[in-house]
Amino acid sequence: MPQLSVVVPVFNERDNIPPLLAEIAAALRGAVDYEVIYIDDDSSDDSRAVLEAQKALHPELRVLHHVTRSGQSTAVWNGVRAARGAWIATLDGDGQNDPADIPKLLAARDGAPAGVKLFAGWRTTRRDSFNKRISSKIANAVRSRMLRDATPDTGCGLKLFEREVFLRLPYFDHMHRYLPALVKRAGFQSTSVPVGHRPRTAGVSKYGMLDRLWVGLADLRGVAWLMRRGKVTEVEEL
Repeated sequence: MPQLSVVVPVFNERDNIPPLLAEIAAALRGAVDYEVIYIDDDSSDDSRAVLEAQKALHPELRVLHHVTRSGQSTAVWNGVRAARGAWIATLDGDGQNDPADIPKLLAARDGAPAGVKLFAGWRTTRRDSFNKRISSKIANAVRSRMLRDATPDTGCGLKLFEREVFLRLPYFDHMHRYLPALVKRAGFQSTSVPVGHRPRTAGVSKYGMLDRLWVGLADLRGVAWLMRRGKVTEVEEL
């Protein structure tokens, strides 16, 4: 059984798949027993064919396919459910997260208290367009004020968390943006770890500024309600 499952959701990222898989192997082979689970969100390009071909080079690779397009959160959720590792690392499929940072998250986990169950990547230097950087800055400020999750960057796709804890969280579309708050609601802690960030070299972004803004406002109200209604009580057996 692998110790770590690397979960990568993709939609129309055929040119980013081979180099990212090679970087994952370079970062983890020989350092930890791992598997890689790609979840293809019903891509309209030949991402599935590229993934199938990559199995010959990467025996750690498993490929899941959404029969209907369902979004990034559902892809992550299904990837974690299928994972065999006790710990999960997630990466965006566009290649902007550097797999070489995964060992940094594992080292942070090994030195952290047992109650810390989420290690979130913090992109201290963003390699995105001006509009994306501004919209992300505004979204992070509003989210932090409403949810008080003490996390500077929830939008980073690079995260490490315990599988069992993740599967106890309430599932909803776009939940991947609110993992620190949801982990806090479940009675655990998270910490942010500075990681690198790279410009996209192939493919196109799947999100626009207005998409993030309007969906994010609706999600924030829902997550704030969940936080208010959440209750964790220690139980002892007599």
